[in-house]
Amino acid sequence: MNNPLTLMKGLLRAATCALLFALAASVARAEGFKLEAQLIWGANTQTSPDPKHKPVEADVAKKLKSLPFKWSNYFEVNRKQFAVTQSEAKRVSMSADCEITVRQVENETLEVVLYGKGKRVSKIKQTLPKKEMLILAGDAPGFTAWFVMLKQAD
Repeated sequence: MNNPLTLMKGLLRAATCALLFALAASVARAEGFKLEAQLIWGANTQTSPDPKHKPVEADVAKKLKSLPFKWSNYFEVNRKQFAVTQSEAKRVSMSADCEITVRQVENETLEVVLYGKGKRVSKIKQTLPKKEMLILAGDAPGFTAWFVMLKQAD
């Protein structure tokens, strides 16, 4: 037979663990889902027309080159870090012509809306695990394109 005191101690431990887990989850939700967004210019030229643009990092270039895009070079225009929560969408201006709205749907699932020159270009709902990238694209004049790449911030 179980001793009532032992049973109470077990229930108290279980309740304490549940409370700590709930507290940790609410702290994580309050901090938000930390993200990094990069505005990227794709072109077939060796350099960007803007000398402030630098080539994207090797892992980003590798990912973009593995996709069915026709550009051979990618340049970072801008980079921003921010956090989103399930309670509200976050609007992030990547440039004068490019904005994104990001909302955490649940855990690692995001809803992202891409705007170019004030007009909605695309909307996607996708899971974004650590070390993965979410890439949205828009048209640009000539033989170029622009992309917004999202990943979890370190």
